[in-house]
Amino acid sequence: MNLLATFRVALKAIRVNALRSTLTMLGIIIGVAAVITMIGVGAGAQSRVEEQMRALGSNVIIVLPGSMTSGGRRLGSGSVQTLTEDDARAIALEVPEVQAAGPSMRGAAQLVFGNANWSTAVYGVTNDYFEVRDWTLAAGRWFEASELAGAGKVAIIGQSAAEQLFGEGFLPETVVDQTIRVRKLPVTIVGVMGRKGQSAMGSDQDDVLFLPLNTARSRLLGAGQGAPVRRVGAISVKVREGEDMEAAEDKMRALLRQRHRLQPGQEDDFFIRNLTELLQAREESSRAMAYLLAAIASVSLLVGGIGIMNIMLVSVTERTREIGLRMAVGARARDILSQFLVEAVTLSSIGGIAGIVLGLAATELLGRLAGWRVELRFDAVLLAFGFAALVGVFFGFYPARKAAALEPIEALRYE
Repeated sequence: MNLLATFRVALKAIRVNALRSTLTMLGIIIGVAAVITMIGVGAGAQSRVEEQMRALGSNVIIVLPGSMTSGGRRLGSGSVQTLTEDDARAIALEVPEVQAAGPSMRGAAQLVFGNANWSTAVYGVTNDYFEVRDWTLAAGRWFEASELAGAGKVAIIGQSAAEQLFGEGFLPETVVDQTIRVRKLPVTIVGVMGRKGQSAMGSDQDDVLFLPLNTARSRLLGAGQGAPVRRVGAISVKVREGEDMEAAEDKMRALLRQRHRLQPGQEDDFFIRNLTELLQAREESSRAMAYLLAAIASVSLLVGGIGIMNIMLVSVTERTREIGLRMAVGARARDILSQFLVEAVTLSSIGGIAGIVLGLAATELLGRLAGWRVELRFDAVLLAFGFAALVGVFFGFYPARKAAALEPIEALRYE
């Protein structure tokens, strides 16, 4: 008996017991659907973390000002300003592993253009900050050296903030050279940022306005705060690709301690945060969770395989006389073996196809209703279907072998 004829016999046997076959396949259907859905959810979580890492910029370290103690209470990071532009310049020049160091300070302000106004985050930065963050321009230019040195009244705006002032569907090119007010300060927009998306904390990184650092410090954010002239709120550092992040961090710490004249045993008056390591740890957690979800879902496939073996054993018992008759007219043991094995694989394969359809639909529905980031992956579909077929082979082999081992005369006598 050739393979095609064997397959037809298997389909006929499945149709004869349609309800029983459907219930048998149910475990495979649920298992395949669960594997595809869980891998889709896990892959979506991993993609989200990877996007956040790209948005942050590669190999980024953040240096923050230190804390202070007041009235016996330890205040948080940034409660005392200890970092300067000169610290950032020294880090860029004296730490070989560092590619760029961008000082910055942050505040909030109301932006006004015509009848539109919007409150957003305002950063005072140098062009090094954009290099560290791997940020690109959608239109316009970066700050010029004269604007950075002379506290020029210019700005680069993020696209979310621009949408609030100039309306949805605006063209970045039309925003360049427009004049807006930041609080009471008129500034000219010289650039529009490319989209960055959400940060690791879920905030919109495009809802922002950038000013030259000296402009923000002297004309906006430093006013009335008694801030020293060259103090900054943070230093963003980009380590060269392939360099040791820990070595760069240690050298930065030693350099800053020397510059701040800290004695041995004295606490640092700054904090160093390796954001890339934090996101990498989060990515590993997401990957481990994806594997765990897929492993849990695959248990359903094993349960479905046991169901197939159980039904196939029942089928062998019910069709003992049929097996004896086939052998009596010349069927060989391997023909009987292949007949029942193909039947088991057909059951699991049909269940696998139905499970793929259910899994894809469930993944898409889960993404829309729950608002989760999901990702339909072709390799997950192949993995789930291949595993379902293997389950049919593995759990169908014993019943098929049992059927093939029957003696023809004994099988014909079976009642």
